[in-house]
Amino acid sequence: MNESSTSDLHEAHYLIGQALRALLGLAPDVHAVLARRVGVGITDLTALDRLTSSEQPMGVVELGDSLGIRSASATVLVDRLVAAGHLQRAPHPTDGRRRIVRATGSAHDDMMDALRPLIAGINRVTEQLDADTSRAVLAYLNDVCAVLRDFAQTPGQTGPASAPAEGPT
Repeated sequence: MNESSTSDLHEAHYLIGQALRALLGLAPDVHAVLARRVGVGITDLTALDRLTSSEQPMGVVELGDSLGIRSASATVLVDRLVAAGHLQRAPHPTDGRRRIVRATGSAHDDMMDALRPLIAGINRVTEQLDADTSRAVLAYLNDVCAVLRDFAQTPGQTGPASAPAEGPT
């Protein structure tokens, strides 16, 4: 590869990184609009998303843990979403002593109604890709998701690695 091609490739990689950064930066705005369209708050929307995407049934405590909130706050959140008709409490499928919470059919419908324009727009963009490009984009996105998942699950530092420890000197 000549120097010009290498420079062009580095520029392309940089621009891909910038586009990915912009995409990630839009996520909070998309969540805010979606929450508004569904008629719930951001944390409530996140709870609905966790419950609808989880393969395992969740109780209030597990939901609270997944949201990073205390069980008392999770109980208030669940009560609010039950009252709004978005969640229902049900017996645990395998443990008769426990109760789970799950999204109602109307909550699924509300979410899909709110997401429909976004899904349609993304589908329009995706349909423009040929088969080879589709496979490459899919592989790239799966790899980026794995990196993001690893990053989110790894306890990080709260400051720069070279920061001195706080305390008496």
